[in-house]
Amino acid sequence: MMPAPEVVLERYRRLVIVVRADPVICGHSVEARNIAEAALQRGFTDVRILSWPLDRLEAAGLPLKPLDGVQPYSPGITVERPEPVGDYRVVDGRWYAGLVGRLVELFTDGIPTICLSLYLSPHTTAVTDALTVAQRVGLPLDVLTIAEAVGSDITNVIRDCVEKDRYGAAVHLLSAYLTNDCVLAVSRYTKELIVAEAAELDARHGTSFAYECRRRIQVSYPALDTASYRSIPLAEADAVMARRGLAGERYVLFLSRLVKAKGIADLIAGYERSGISDQVRLIIAGQGPQEMQVRDMAAASPLAERITVLTDVDDDEKPALMRGCTAFVLPTLPRPEFVETFGIALVENMLAGGGPVITTETGGVPEAVGDTALIVPVSDPDAIAAALRSVVAMTQEEWVAHSNKAVDYALQFDRAVVLDTMLGYLTHSLEGVAC
Repeated sequence: MMPAPEVVLERYRRLVIVVRADPVICGHSVEARNIAEAALQRGFTDVRILSWPLDRLEAAGLPLKPLDGVQPYSPGITVERPEPVGDYRVVDGRWYAGLVGRLVELFTDGIPTICLSLYLSPHTTAVTDALTVAQRVGLPLDVLTIAEAVGSDITNVIRDCVEKDRYGAAVHLLSAYLTNDCVLAVSRYTKELIVAEAAELDARHGTSFAYECRRRIQVSYPALDTASYRSIPLAEADAVMARRGLAGERYVLFLSRLVKAKGIADLIAGYERSGISDQVRLIIAGQGPQEMQVRDMAAASPLAERITVLTDVDDDEKPALMRGCTAFVLPTLPRPEFVETFGIALVENMLAGGGPVITTETGGVPEAVGDTALIVPVSDPDAIAAALRSVVAMTQEEWVAHSNKAVDYALQFDRAVVLDTMLGYLTHSLEGVAC
């Protein structure tokens, strides 16, 4: 049985979350917001999100929401973006130094603190560097740490290092990860991925990371604000539909990052072959590095007049667009640079009461959707076409039953439940149980 989180909450009332926060379009950005909001409701009196200056996020080329479309945080949540340290003679690491320096200040001001880092590189390494400094200066230190890994930590860093035999960087990252009091992965698939790559590193260099990862990593699914998706005011939803020219329309929706790994080309081809374009439009919404290619594919389609690409959907519009869709399609596929380790957008659509999800069994997607989705093979436009036809052919009763089943499954990812699970794992670690 999971220990009660009150064991931790009796002492620790400050929560610091280190993450690439809003306006970045990223699952961990969503999770950071939701964990912060849940922490306020749970009784934390000081909740802080430490992230990067906006100009650095823009310069990095990350997909960003329109700034005026980002929802404000609740009073009591402070977002800090530490300024860089040093001038142009510091070739790299200026912003990292600013982040580490601010963490040192927070860790040594005498306030018992829980620090959660989302993404190992560079957020978890920044936390462990700050702790090392804080331990040396002799000031009061009462900090518990949680590190949560996602698949791209492995595919983008560790796997690349293992393949190129740059073991030093991989050892650095895994060591920083396991230094934390509690180590988490966003899905069972992600844990298996970490253990497999750690085992490869061990086989080459005689290290023992796989054993520690297998023993200590716990699964903590992404935290979602289920209430906001379940309580969309009808008037607001109607206003979004009217503003987007969708009033009275039926449409298939894709809403995620615009990258190759999301299978957008397969979706467009499947829509073209489905024979439903006279009944249902296709809406592709999101931002990302493939934006121009997606626009070109849509424009080149023989059904171009029935395909709309939206790159300016804000936080308020997303739940309404999801709720109104006839089907939600994310034909994600495994690629060397990215594998879907959960599928937050799928769960958001399920919570919103949108149309049946059509997706693949890539990565952690099965954990996100359970048995509530229509599963198609990877890179199979014909299967997507068949799934679209089956959804359009559903009776209203079948469609509603499918939607209700999806909602019931998705409620397990509520942010309060996820936060309590994290704190329970942390209590385990304090009691000497592996985490």
